[in-house]
Parts: sequence; C-alpha cells; structure tokens
Amino acid sequence: MADWTMARVQDRLELAADVMKSLPAVRPQGFFNAWPEYFHSFADQVGQEPRMRKPLPSPRMITEADAAMLWLRWVEKDIAQILWARANRSPWKKISWEHGISRAAANRRHEYGLAVIVWRLNGKTVPRKRSRRFVVENADRLSRKIVM
Repeated sequence: MADWTMARVQDRLELAADVMKSLPAVRPQGFFNAWPEYFHSFADQVGQEPRMRKPLPSPRMITEADAAMLWLRWVEKDIAQILWARANRSPWKKISWEHGISRAAANRRHEYGLAVIVWRLNGKTVPRKRSRRFVVENADRLSRKIVM
C-alpha cells in the first residue's frame, strides 16, 4: 500500500490512542474487591439517566493500534513522545513545557516525525543527508517525482 499521507498517519495514531484508552485497565494479579455488589432497585433508578458505555474495540482495531504504535520506533524518542502526546490530544503548551522547547519547535518535530513514518510506510528510505524540511515537504509527494 503506497498511498500513506501525513494526515492518514495522524488519524491512525489518534485511533490507536483512542483504542488504548478504551481498553480495560490493567490490574495486578490477585486484585479483587471484598465489598458486596450493590444492586439498585427500581426506585433508586427512577429519574436517573442511563449510563452509556462505549463498546470495547474490536480485535482488528487493537491489531491496527498495535501496528501504529510500532511505527513510533522509527523516530527518535523525544519525537515519538510528541507524536503520542498529540495523538492523545494533549495541548501544545503542555507538550512544549514538558520538552523544554517552543510551540513552533514542537510542531516542526511533530511534522518531521509524521513525515519519517510516511516515508517508511511508503517503502522509501529517509534521506539522512537532506534537511528535515526536505523530508516534510516531500512526504506527501512520494508517489510523484520528488522535488530536488
């Protein structure tokens, strides 16, 4: 599949973050609750709105999320952290503060990380002797001729 774009990669990372949030919490072995289960009577439930739960993700969604998370190994650690934070919809201000960089620098690293993943998914090697700007500008044009 050679039609990966930066927007598509970003969407897949956001989906992976949503899937990971919706999975049940991991508890230590032997974790239990000694309190008895409380059963609400009809009178307790009158006037209350029903609690709607999101359905658990399908096995296919979990597999795609795992694959998307493996893509983060292709970039440097700090860029992978920025990509994952943006996939979890963290604000730029928090990301900038945690990494000690400006918002513009965080955005540039985010775009570069997405571009590196796009290059790798499209079967191309990321040029090491070219600038980050070149990699970002040509990430979505991989199927066409690269502008030199």
